[in-house]
Amino acid sequence: MQKRIAVIGLGAMGGAMAATLHTSGWSVTGFDPSPVARDAATALGIRAVDALEGIGEVDYAVLSLPNAALVRSTVPALLAGGVTCGIVDTTTSEPATSREMSELAEATGSAFVDAPVSGGRAGAATGRLSAFVGGTDRAVEAVTPALEALTSGQFQHLGAAGAGNVVKLINNALAAVNLATVGEALAVAEAWGVDPAAAAAGVSGASGASKVSSAMYPDWVLSGTHDSGFSMGLMARDVSLAMDIAAEVGETPELLRASSALWQRSLAELGATADFTEIARTVAPAVTNQAQSRGDAAEKTQE
Repeated sequence: MQKRIAVIGLGAMGGAMAATLHTSGWSVTGFDPSPVARDAATALGIRAVDALEGIGEVDYAVLSLPNAALVRSTVPALLAGGVTCGIVDTTTSEPATSREMSELAEATGSAFVDAPVSGGRAGAATGRLSAFVGGTDRAVEAVTPALEALTSGQFQHLGAAGAGNVVKLINNALAAVNLATVGEALAVAEAWGVDPAAAAAGVSGASGASKVSSAMYPDWVLSGTHDSGFSMGLMARDVSLAMDIAAEVGETPELLRASSALWQRSLAELGATADFTEIARTVAPAVTNQAQSRGDAAEKTQE
């Protein structure tokens, strides 16, 4: 029998996940308040509805929502509507919300896991996202078919409900710090006359290596494209949320605090819709200006 799944939130990530599930043979129903998002899903052959009540009974639901408040208002409606197996919440949410929703689902005989994802639009479109999963053993087992379809098995069960949220937020906080520090380091190299691309390559073969130095800066910053698809507003939000969950348990991470202030400054300067890799414009303007000059020169050559 064809598995039935609802995808709540048909934006860049949710829409790509819905398309992947549809092409994989699932019976997909999508919901989004945006007519544009619904039309895009319909064009792919996905049934799209304009109200949660229109979803009907499904085996699973996947949430791809902007914030925890929407998770809290959506999950009860889905459970009342008849999600028989469980809910996979890919939202970058809050651990307290996930714990509350997990208890609610357990009380109704369903299941809820927090499973925020990494991998961007490309991973969503190919079913190769990575997921940070929190929930009871029973809940994770109940929703494993949906997790497998979205990640091709690339998910880790990290602990109880909320654990996925915690690890996703600290992951993004670490990436945020690294994006700033790599930019500052390359600015020092550039000031000494060392090509930033050469410096990034050298570091990436040594103990200072990271995905930021080996991929993000070469692909999105030094190229001048800044087209990762993840926004400045979302990264600044995630770093702020990481600080919030630290404060909830009495932790005072000083480096993360400084990073959060830097991201808020960059957000104010560049705007929420800027690409998150444009933090380099704030921390290493000489490097980004050089990349822009190379890009402009290349365009003139092609004319």
